[in-house]
Amino acid sequence: MAEESSETKMTPQTKLEIDRPQDFKFHIAYDVYSRAWDDNIAEEAREKLNELITALADGKAEYQDFYSQIQGYRKDVDSFRSGRTRIRTERKRSWQSHETRDGRNRRHK
Repeated sequence: MAEESSETKMTPQTKLEIDRPQDFKFHIAYDVYSRAWDDNIAEEAREKLNELITALADGKAEYQDFYSQIQGYRKDVDSFRSGRTRIRTERKRSWQSHETRDGRNRRHK
């Protein structure tokens, strides 16, 4: 048994090809897995990614669990900022007066 586990750890991990394009949620999860796989070269990370997508494919894990566990291996979400974006609104008259004033100032500079 110990020999088998040491042999499996020595073999390089391969990317699993278990995508299901007809299942949209799984297809998106597989795409996230694929990007994380390409970004990580460490064998431990790739082994963990394989475990996560296999558990999701077999129905042993939920999508929320999958995404929360894969978050640490993703490099494409570093610039993502959660929260709401504030939208600044302005009345039409006010906007027109600001545009007119700014246009005058640009012309006379």
